[in-house]
Amino acid sequence: MRQLLQLCVFMASLMAATTAGNFLRDVDVTWGGPRAKMLDGGRHLTLSLDKDSGSGFQSKKEFLFGRFDVRMMLVPGNSAGTVTTFYLSSEGTSHDEIDFEFLGNLTGHPYTLHTNVYSQGKGDREQQFHLWFDPTKAFHTYSIDWSPQSIKFLVDNIPIRVFHNWEGIGVSFPKSQPMKVYSSLWNADDWATRGGLVKTDWTKAPFTASYRDFNANGCVASTSSSLLSCSSKYANTLHGAKNNQGGLDAMSRNRLRWVQSKFMVYNYCTDRKRFPQGIPAECKRSRFL
Repeated sequence: MRQLLQLCVFMASLMAATTAGNFLRDVDVTWGGPRAKMLDGGRHLTLSLDKDSGSGFQSKKEFLFGRFDVRMMLVPGNSAGTVTTFYLSSEGTSHDEIDFEFLGNLTGHPYTLHTNVYSQGKGDREQQFHLWFDPTKAFHTYSIDWSPQSIKFLVDNIPIRVFHNWEGIGVSFPKSQPMKVYSSLWNADDWATRGGLVKTDWTKAPFTASYRDFNANGCVASTSSSLLSCSSKYANTLHGAKNNQGGLDAMSRNRLRWVQSKFMVYNYCTDRKRFPQGIPAECKRSRFL
């Protein structure tokens, strides 16, 4: 399994290197001013957080479906209280959103990778993981693969979560609102580390996360006609799906099971205290989602 994981990491790095976008061309810095820096002609970007402000960027274009990748190296050392994000989101109170959030921790303790899916303004679909590597020591690839059939979360091209489209049983799924790609580094010491018990140590600031090889390979949806075109382009993925496997082959399903059995630390589907009236409908249909 370790050799297989090493091969997956290599292939993900090779894929990112050959399809990488350029931050200068593809994103806008939206807040934080000089705390967001583009380097190497737009091939490298850093976000920083100090006591006054964090920072963030967003894609220039918005998309309806596609695959979105970035290589990240997270805040090293004592990162408690900090949150580094990579996510998709639409606008408005009834927004859709697909989240990677990396919750910092004290030196020597693992990051928590927090994932969530919002549809029509409703989230509460959290799964959390510890990673099988130190995300502060090297760049790793984080990907969101979004289609009408499913949302796949991948780390170094290894699926860690699949959220299926269960609209047939009344579960809302993000498929009609175009989304931009966002990333940010901000202070959330009221909840991020051990539920807010561990606060940010500002003597360690500035905190810095690094980004490379941003790739937004999605269907650009800037007008009503392009929105319809994107929906039509991806419609066949629903008709071609078998057993709602989320488009995963047997090897990928085995990797997903391995990650979820070894590294998952929270799953909303098993939180009976949170859902005393019964777990959400989608949780009854699929073990891995």
